[in-house]
Amino acid sequence: MTDHAMENRPRIDPAEIWVPKLVALDIDGTILDHDQVLTDRVRQAVRSVAELGVHVIIATGRSLYETVPVLDRLGLVTGWAVCSNGSVTLRLDPMSPNGYEVADTVTFDPADVLTLLREHLPTALYALENGDGDFLLTAPFPEGELEGPHTRVATFEELKSEAACRVVVRSPEHTSEDFLALTRSIGLNGVNYAVGWTAWLDLAPSGVSKASALEVIRGRLAVDADATLAVGDGRNDIEMFGWAGRAVAMGNATDDVKVHADVITGSVADDGLADVLEKILER
Repeated sequence: MTDHAMENRPRIDPAEIWVPKLVALDIDGTILDHDQVLTDRVRQAVRSVAELGVHVIIATGRSLYETVPVLDRLGLVTGWAVCSNGSVTLRLDPMSPNGYEVADTVTFDPADVLTLLREHLPTALYALENGDGDFLLTAPFPEGELEGPHTRVATFEELKSEAACRVVVRSPEHTSEDFLALTRSIGLNGVNYAVGWTAWLDLAPSGVSKASALEVIRGRLAVDADATLAVGDGRNDIEMFGWAGRAVAMGNATDDVKVHADVITGSVADDGLADVLEKILER
């Protein structure tokens, strides 16, 4: 799609907004900017929509331990959350000791894909998230990335022997375009993958994505498929866009993400998510 055509993609129009029964929201680049800032306007819009009785579900590539603080900042204490790109689903319950229970976890055997990737990316950092939300790292990641109470450095052989709900590959020597080209050239059988904006690759069990986890939640809540709305900005949101009755891309998303959305809102820097949610409130 040309730049001119992308500029002509529809933007949020109050007349086009209906009141959904389920809203799925990405975190990074959607709720929070890349400095982890949550504006008062976005926080209030999220809470107000939830107070309407709409099911507001956070759907993120973050781990359980990285997601819970954002739920706290938003004041979401009941409902559901999707973590680790769909591999982990939380049921939020203020009466539980941690404020949540792990409802679903999906894992896979990472040995083959780790071996294949290391042949092509021998100097990359590798991390494995297990079913308990703990991380095994081949070397420390930069501060602020993959944090949690149970994160430790392990050998590559240890990573290969552990059941994984997510594998992360980080290689500053490569661009996201390099990663896209690599995944296409070598084939990644038996896993689902998403390439980040920088040198970052997320691997999940085959068939698992934000969309697959959200579909299970939708069924549990008995919400009609066309009464769902999704808002995001990343390549790992594309399947979620296809799942939703209506999909909104953030203005800061790249064109290869925007093309999968029904409409485009403002950027995270301009509180684009609040633009969407406030129009729901207006209805």
